[in-house]
Amino acid sequence: MSQPTPELNTLFDPLTCTRKGLCPVTQIRNKGDPLESHSLYFEQHGTGPEKILFIMGLNGTLFAWGSQIDHFGHSDKYTALAFDNRGVGHSGSPMGPYTTSGMAEDAITLLNYVGWTDKHSLHVVGISLGGMIAQELSTRIPERIISLSLVVTKAGGRIWNNFPSLSNGIKMFRTWVMTPEAKAALLVDLLFPQEWLDEKALNDSSGRTNRDVQFAAWKRRDNTIPRQTAIGSLSQMSAAYTHHCSDERLRTLSSTIPKVAIIGADQDKLVDSHNSIYLKKQMPEAELIMFEKTGHAISGQDVPRFNRTLERIFEEGREKIGRAENRSH
Repeated sequence: MSQPTPELNTLFDPLTCTRKGLCPVTQIRNKGDPLESHSLYFEQHGTGPEKILFIMGLNGTLFAWGSQIDHFGHSDKYTALAFDNRGVGHSGSPMGPYTTSGMAEDAITLLNYVGWTDKHSLHVVGISLGGMIAQELSTRIPERIISLSLVVTKAGGRIWNNFPSLSNGIKMFRTWVMTPEAKAALLVDLLFPQEWLDEKALNDSSGRTNRDVQFAAWKRRDNTIPRQTAIGSLSQMSAAYTHHCSDERLRTLSSTIPKVAIIGADQDKLVDSHNSIYLKKQMPEAELIMFEKTGHAISGQDVPRFNRTLERIFEEGREKIGRAENRSH
């Protein structure tokens, strides 16, 4: 039974929500250290047979998956599970620093908690830091995974190679002393290409630009969730900067998971697209998909194309499982 969450606001459609709550991670693991005590907030949407786990990136909440939860949660094919990583949103913020391996263990505890434990039953989608967590998760439970989508992410390595450019890194740290409005404006500029931000938004009846739409969406999310703690923010940054998935582990994932897709963005200011190319080099069986004129917030920029791409990846993963099962009979 999930811990009750009457006071925790949501931005998702309640009509598609089949389960939400707090997964008592520390209690399940039987760890008594009060500094490590935390729960993960999660929401499950849809009732379809294909299960999707969405893992969000650095200091982002599950509500940043809004366009994906809306799409897949309303489909009769899928059930979507999204959650707040430790240190952000409605989840707890234990003492840091955090690691991607520890955050992956959180996600596995959540999967076990909701009963998503069957072999070849899971599509994993991780973006940015979430993609790094997805690498660690997939290393631990490869037998459960049908498809793995690594979105605008990296394999990591030496800590200085994991930092964004100096100017963008400074901008990220500056958000801590900004007003919510100034923070939203800065992050929108970092996450999307300027040319796209200045264009008129499609299907917006009031004629706003993409910048106006994204700024409003960011403020709405910011007003819905608790302000992130300094411990949570800095500890998630530490996880991103210390992440490293070795070439050997990447090759193992590539050869054992039925469908692996690497999705990059050619105008990403935070995770340069060469990181996607590097992942492909180490994961020869994986498919590399590069979105043109697209920034780091790829899941919120060209939403229809991104969702169609995920659907195709899921279908190809399931088809590969089917072919393998037919050969074994």
